[in-house]
Amino acid sequence: MQATAGVTWEAGLFAPEWRSLTIGSVALCSMMAFEAIGVAAGMPAVAADLDGLSLYALAFSGTLAGSVVAMVWSGQDCDRHGPLRSMGGGIALFALGLLLAGLAGSMAMLVVGRIVQGLGVGALGVALFVATARVVPTALHPRLFALFSSAWVVPAIVGPSIAGWIVDTLGWRWLFLGVAGLLLPTAILILPPLKHARGASTATQPRRHLLSWALLASASSVTLALGAQAGAWAPHLVLASLAGAGVAATRLLPTGTLRMAHGLPTVISLRGLNAAAFFLCEAFIPLWLNQQRSWSITAAGLALTGGALGWSLGSHLQSRIIGDAARQAWLTRGCQLLVAGIAVCTLAVLGLVGDWMLLLGWSVSGLGIGLSSPMLGVLTLKLAPADEQGKYSSALQLSAALGTGAALASGGLLFSLLHSEAPSSAFASV
Repeated sequence: MQATAGVTWEAGLFAPEWRSLTIGSVALCSMMAFEAIGVAAGMPAVAADLDGLSLYALAFSGTLAGSVVAMVWSGQDCDRHGPLRSMGGGIALFALGLLLAGLAGSMAMLVVGRIVQGLGVGALGVALFVATARVVPTALHPRLFALFSSAWVVPAIVGPSIAGWIVDTLGWRWLFLGVAGLLLPTAILILPPLKHARGASTATQPRRHLLSWALLASASSVTLALGAQAGAWAPHLVLASLAGAGVAATRLLPTGTLRMAHGLPTVISLRGLNAAAFFLCEAFIPLWLNQQRSWSITAAGLALTGGALGWSLGSHLQSRIIGDAARQAWLTRGCQLLVAGIAVCTLAVLGLVGDWMLLLGWSVSGLGIGLSSPMLGVLTLKLAPADEQGKYSSALQLSAALGTGAALASGGLLFSLLHSEAPSSAFASV
């Protein structure tokens, strides 16, 4: 059931035809966001209880590795069969991974659960995009993507404190089991509207060789994440992993993505660049405030709230912009705001402006990515051929995942090489 572009703006996302899908999709996004953010906050308690500090990094990189493989599979499956199978399979895998992690008796079992969670999250991310394209009217895509962004931003603000309360009162296992218990009602909401969302009849045969390249990208993402623990071998491991990820990217992403060719390749490339820039800086801002300005861990973490609020505001604003020319202009401005905000943060790190300017700069960066990220998602669905919406939705999210992983690894390596001699230069280089 291909959504038509003729539905008016006033019809709303909560009209009876797609109310269930809207509520279920936003709930699912919120659960995936809490799983990513809340679990990160509670993972030290998990590692301590399971005596698994040596596998701490793998508990995070394993999730990313699983998601990369699932993104490729789901993109092909959605094009051939529609989003129902990927959505149902993704929910099942996500639930299984949460149960494995929540009931884990060792850190190794928890890592297995996290990998299975990654498979579910990767499939769900693509299926949500394709479900939007096939069921929700085109006129409402900007508003739905704004809700998706808010569903990720709100857990970023309240997730760590909620996770801390759960760990202190119920125990860390409920970080996983609590989310798993909410998936059944979410599935009841989201799956029935997808029964008639068929795959495109002209979809090509599945390209199984892409899964091999996905496995290479997955392995590269793991070794990138573990590069910081390699000691003297870290530069060699990071460079080799970046090379592997780069080769895989040339096979997994549309032709022309890495050179920003006209049209969809540029949209997908921008998603990777924006995500890499934002999340790399986000990882180091609390560290700078804590190490260089002696802020408490709590205060340094709260400094990121401005970026999260800016993201939420930007995503809401883009949903109100109507007209292709206006949206293209504001996409450009969103990218410029992201760059400008990071530049202000750099000036603060170098001591050229006051520390409070970093908070302002990071809020501006959040506003920029809040404007641009949903717009790039809407553009992808608009420009992609109907029978390849899964392929390009997969590519959009692969670009963000691979770009962020590469940026964190290379930025972290540069930081480690400079930090002991020139801390300010190390942070500024990031």
